[in-house]
Amino acid sequence: MNSPVLDNLEFEQFRVFLEKTSGIQLGDNKQYLVVSRLNKLMEQQGIKTLGELTSRIQSRNALRDQVVDAMTTNETLWFRDTYPFEVLKQRVLPELLKASPNQRLRIWSAACSSGQEPYSLAMSLDEFERSNPGQMKGGAQIVATDLSATMLNACRNAEYDSLAIGRGLSNERLQRYFDAKEGGRWAVKPALKSRIEFRPLNLLDSYAALGKFDIVFCRNVLIYFSPEVKKDILRRMHATLKPGGYLFLGASEALNGLPELYQMVQCSPGIIYSVK
Repeated sequence: MNSPVLDNLEFEQFRVFLEKTSGIQLGDNKQYLVVSRLNKLMEQQGIKTLGELTSRIQSRNALRDQVVDAMTTNETLWFRDTYPFEVLKQRVLPELLKASPNQRLRIWSAACSSGQEPYSLAMSLDEFERSNPGQMKGGAQIVATDLSATMLNACRNAEYDSLAIGRGLSNERLQRYFDAKEGGRWAVKPALKSRIEFRPLNLLDSYAALGKFDIVFCRNVLIYFSPEVKKDILRRMHATLKPGGYLFLGASEALNGLPELYQMVQCSPGIIYSVK
């Protein structure tokens, strides 16, 4: 298999396209990443250069979506880093429900990838309800969004192979929340699926149609954006959060700046951010 031909000008044009389309910033020396992610797609389309690809995707939406899918990192785990889901159950949910006992809680899982995060959230809500019967009187809804149509289809299908299942999911949760399927695959039970609404959303676009949330999970995605785009996203996420709401970021992400909008909350372990 021949690798696509890259030159510096074409690489720069592609970088501009990718950031404008998805917000993702490619570093100066990421040609190898472009080659590894796009080689197969370019071969299938009979495209020999990155310049030809960039030209074609200006007018072909389907190809543009395929390119963004290929360049978007969709690496994820069940209950990633563990502590956010424990903080949610042990601290955040009791606090929010005490403040507004009959409210319907709304949680946004931004950049949900192949669904492990929103389904982990749904399991966490169910576990909280099992341990605290009658406390979540108003119910709860999870809205999960992603840029990739391919990922959203996988989320809605809600079937995972044994390799994906093995990445962070305990056997107890597997037996409680999944049904065994043929070929070693597992399907999320309908009752858990019903908690989540999957919607397409580019984080560069408006969030107005999503409504207001009590909790936003935006984990391990902001690292791909420029500082300016990151701040813009965080400002607009703040506008979606209700007073007293919380923002969860990734373990390797920090909220530098915006002290007028968010306050850091030490959870030991972990950090979350409350809305000012």
